[in-house]
Amino acid sequence: MNLFGVNLPPLVLDLAGGFCVLVSLYYLWSKSSTYWHWSNLSLLPYFLLFLSGGQWMLAGLQVTYLLFGVHGLYLWHLERRRARGEIRFNEPLWYGVTWAASLGIFAYTVAVTDFTVGWNWVQFTAVTLALVANFGTTRQWAWSWPVWIVVNAVQAVLFWQTGYWVLFALQFVLAGMSMVGWQAWRRDDARAVALA
Repeated sequence: MNLFGVNLPPLVLDLAGGFCVLVSLYYLWSKSSTYWHWSNLSLLPYFLLFLSGGQWMLAGLQVTYLLFGVHGLYLWHLERRRARGEIRFNEPLWYGVTWAASLGIFAYTVAVTDFTVGWNWVQFTAVTLALVANFGTTRQWAWSWPVWIVVNAVQAVLFWQTGYWVLFALQFVLAGMSMVGWQAWRRDDARAVALA
C-alpha cells in the first residue's frame, strides 16, 4: 500500500498490527484500561492492510473496533467510578449507542461485499463473531473469551487463504492468550460472587 508516497508492504502492516494486539491482550488479562490504547493503536495498520487487500468487512470491522475502543475505555472508567459509589450513569444509553453504530457500519460493509466470492462468507462469519465478542469484552463478560477463540479459528483459515502470514500465526497465539484471559476473568467472577 502506498501511503503519502511511502510504499508499505503488507508484511509491515501485518507485523505492526500484530505487535500492538499482543501487547493489548497482556493488559486485558488484568482488565487494565491500557488495553484499549494498544488495541486502538493496532487498528490503523490493520485497516490499511485490509483496505489494500479489498477485504471490506474486515476493514470496516477496524472502524467498529475503534468505536468499541473509545466506548470501552470510557465505559470502564464510568464503571470503576460507579463501583466506588461516585456516580450513576445511564447504562442502556451507553451500551446501546455504540452497538447501534457498529451494526450500521457492519451493514454497510456487508452491502458493498461481493458474496459470490466464497471466502467472503468466511470473512462475514469472522466479523459477525468478532462484533459479539467485542461487545462482551466492553462489558467485561468472561464468555467473550471463548467467542474470541472461535474468531481466531475462523480467521486463521481466512488469513491462510489471503497470505497474511503474521496474522495467521497470531491467531494461534491469541487463542492461547484468550484461554489464559478466560481463566483469569472466571476467577474474578467467582471472587465477586463470593464477596457479594
